[in-house]
Amino acid sequence: MTGQRLLEIQGLKVHFRTDDGWVRAVDGIDIGVDRGETVCIVGESGCGKTVTAKTVLKLIDMPPGKIAAGQVMFEGRDLVPLPSEAMQKIRSKEIGFVFQEPMTSLNPVYTVGHQIAEAVRQHEGLSRRAAMDRAAEMLRLVNIPNPERRVHDYPHQFSGGMRQRVMIGMALSCGPKLLIADEPTTALDVTIQAQILDLLAEMKQRLGMAVLLITHAMGVVAEVAQRVVVMYAGKVVEEAPVGALFATPRHPYTQGLIRSIPRIDRAAISHARLEAIPGTVPSLLNPPVGCRFAARCRHAMPECTAAEPPLREVAPGHKVACILYPEVRS
Repeated sequence: MTGQRLLEIQGLKVHFRTDDGWVRAVDGIDIGVDRGETVCIVGESGCGKTVTAKTVLKLIDMPPGKIAAGQVMFEGRDLVPLPSEAMQKIRSKEIGFVFQEPMTSLNPVYTVGHQIAEAVRQHEGLSRRAAMDRAAEMLRLVNIPNPERRVHDYPHQFSGGMRQRVMIGMALSCGPKLLIADEPTTALDVTIQAQILDLLAEMKQRLGMAVLLITHAMGVVAEVAQRVVVMYAGKVVEEAPVGALFATPRHPYTQGLIRSIPRIDRAAISHARLEAIPGTVPSLLNPPVGCRFAARCRHAMPECTAAEPPLREVAPGHKVACILYPEVRS
């Protein structure tokens, strides 16, 4: 790993002030992304995965949010203390970001070509004409037909899938080393989802960039990830290569996620309901002592509520925060 690590999140804590107190949305996590690697952060809504992604580029609202602790190292440089002007240079140029809902991320009163061109001009100093040529080139790269004409169209003139392609083209327009995609297939039908995932894989291969993909869909994880980080209630509970995670999921929460995936072979022989994880996610205003999944876990023991289990390696490259598994001794 030495020399290959592009992004290193260390001990990150992100809290939000509310009328009831501080919500610990992200509460001490470590995540790394190597050059050219695709890492998926997976977990249910509210687990902290989107907050983690936005914190990398300091896109959370501060206040009410604050980075309470930790470092976000990008190419050996900590992004946390950087002023907004320095972060603006890193956004798009070094790290691209694809938001969850393109219709709310694209400005409805400007053409898509104008919006891509402005990002290029800001970071690369191109003329207006050259920047518009780049915008058309990016639309062509993401497989939008008639790009020279469509640069003059407005966001509402594109379908949902095409708008997501525009967002990907915009994020890639300055050749970033890392692309962060937050639920890029949400609200798209299954066929369009597959096209967007194929496009991301193609762009990664062509441009040689790393991808940090945020999702709640285990099917997406299985298709695109090389390594998977599972989050629950603001914590990382498991991390593994994608094959190992699906073959031998260790954490009871991960096992529950995988058991809840619809399967055609099961549907053919049974009309039983999908298996759900019982209980509810604990409040992040006042998280419980010990393992945050303990109240929902079928394997819970008294020790689980006594102290928080550390994230430790239980097999080569496979880490889990659960007392059921002994740590590997090298």
